[in-house]
Amino acid sequence: MASRRELANAIRALSMDAVQQANSGHPGAPMGMADIAEVLWNDYLSHDPSDPAWCNRDRFVLSNGHGSMLLYSLLHLAGYDLPIEELKNFRQLHSKTPGHPEYGYAPGVETTTGPLGQGISNAVGMALAEKILAAQFNRDGHAIVDHYTYTFLGDGCLMEGISHETCSLAGTLGLGKLIAFYDDNGISIDGDVAGGEGQPGWFTDDTQGRFESYGWQVIAGVDGHDGDAIKAAIEQARAQSNKPTLIICKTVIGFGSPNKGGKEDCHGAPLGADEIALTRAQLGWQHGPFEIPADIASGWDARQRGAAAHAAWSERFAAYAAAHPELAAEYSRRVKGELPADFIAGADAYIADCQAKMEKIASRKASQNSLNAYGPLLPELLGGSADLAGSNLTLWSGAKGISADDASGNYLYYGVREFGMSAIMNGIALHGGFVNYGATFLMFMEYARNAVRMAALMKQRAIFVYTHDSIGLGEDGPTHQPVEQLSALRSTPNLHTWRPCDAVESAVCWKSAIVRSDGPSALVFSRQGLAPMARDAQQLANIERGGYVLRGAANPQALLIATGSEVELAMQAAEQLAAEGVEAQVVSMPCAELFAAQPASYRDSVLPPAVRTRVAVEALHADYWYKYVGLDGRVVGMTSFGESAPGDVLMKHFGFTVDNVVAAVKESAAQVAGA
Repeated sequence: MASRRELANAIRALSMDAVQQANSGHPGAPMGMADIAEVLWNDYLSHDPSDPAWCNRDRFVLSNGHGSMLLYSLLHLAGYDLPIEELKNFRQLHSKTPGHPEYGYAPGVETTTGPLGQGISNAVGMALAEKILAAQFNRDGHAIVDHYTYTFLGDGCLMEGISHETCSLAGTLGLGKLIAFYDDNGISIDGDVAGGEGQPGWFTDDTQGRFESYGWQVIAGVDGHDGDAIKAAIEQARAQSNKPTLIICKTVIGFGSPNKGGKEDCHGAPLGADEIALTRAQLGWQHGPFEIPADIASGWDARQRGAAAHAAWSERFAAYAAAHPELAAEYSRRVKGELPADFIAGADAYIADCQAKMEKIASRKASQNSLNAYGPLLPELLGGSADLAGSNLTLWSGAKGISADDASGNYLYYGVREFGMSAIMNGIALHGGFVNYGATFLMFMEYARNAVRMAALMKQRAIFVYTHDSIGLGEDGPTHQPVEQLSALRSTPNLHTWRPCDAVESAVCWKSAIVRSDGPSALVFSRQGLAPMARDAQQLANIERGGYVLRGAANPQALLIATGSEVELAMQAAEQLAAEGVEAQVVSMPCAELFAAQPASYRDSVLPPAVRTRVAVEALHADYWYKYVGLDGRVVGMTSFGESAPGDVLMKHFGFTVDNVVAAVKESAAQVAGA
């Protein structure tokens, strides 16, 4: 029977061999954390390699994602569908083993990691989802939601500011089933983090004190190469049910490498053939590249015990279903990601009601009204705001706050943690069982930008709600007035960005974001009141296509394209143009990404190619719209930052007036005529 060290050495060997073959990668962290991983995966992790999506599996997140060969080695050795050929193809095109773990490539990869700090933050979201689901579904004698979230992280994750945001909140919410292993090897890319040999230090925090102040249990001074010490620490962590735990493991980066171990040299570069030979000798690993002897392979194979754990849970769930059939059916529906059968019909009825009311209302208020309508239809709805609930209007009539003592609610008070909130949302989405949204001002999407990108990269249904959507918010001034943010959102693959013009479009965008299962949505709402738009049944249906003709013309001479608050301005300009004998077709385009995905025949019916006189109107950065207006067109938009003044004053100052839009149409027409 293989020893713990021999089992761990399999990780070390596979990691250094794969990095060497790829001639790029990070062998240091996998070699340093191999002993910790061996104890966790072989003695504690509850998972089923034959069914990586088993809902009650423990989650494992490698936050220091550059050490991806650690995870790939574990998945291969444990029996997941990740053959040795994929490890040999590490970092190669179309392999299942890219340079950083990518969700959806290899089975068993729970989240995409690489941007440091986001993995631990996703793990917080997963642990939070487990706690909320357990509070909502578990009953006396029936703990059908009962699993841990484990995460590995390094110095880089702890230096990133997002780790402060999310780990602080994890302590506040008492996430007792979150266990983090800190790879305290003292090394980052630039060398010794504490400094030395004439070099200053850059990470000298009291990490233990920091996490204790967050409300975590901290187990410090654990020898990360001593299996018994690691096991004792995990036992202590699992015994603490009211606090998350940080296990600080002292390790040697590149453990086993005689010349590069303990140094930054092995962080992000192959060891080299000569050093690998020396490392094999030092570890006593007498096997060739990518060769795992049978006894070691057998010691790692988790398929039998994983299937047994899964089967035991299935028996418990059957007993739960017998005792609580309605709850069991609801739980099954939610973890499958299926919406309630009556949701679409209920949403459509509400949208029709909004159209009938023709109410002038700020779209942020229309958003709240939509939540009040959809919330009772959607038990899995889980919301939150980054300390702006009263401004974002994200609280709805059925909202109930979640706390450490009572996690049965459906609303999270994230505090001023825009980036952390967004990364936690991604973790919740990845865990499953919820449709979750989180809100801040559009301007402060900038803090959260990389987490929004990660949601899009992983195609997760996270709903990012952004209010105070333009210079129209007024007196708070340019620090709070978004200009370039929509351009960034719209240029993000897989993301649907909505900027609705009235209550009806607001209700439609919420429905679209909820129904969508293949990516995130950004819902962008106004502070100021927006006039209702009249629509017939076909126009109402076409909103879901992202862009549609709001004011048609038999033979349009000009096209006006607008979103949000500027749709009313475009309609007014079209009226003035009509009075002057110019027929203008007005297009509302609340979601340009959805419009771009429509068949060419539909797009051409909305924006007839023959009509070259075109003007786009939006109180945000102008450049995005040239793709639709072309070289002959004009854009009434922003090319500078805003100012501090009442919103209506700013709109006039920056040219968002009927006269200016009409003038832009005439300029475009003159350009076309002179071309």
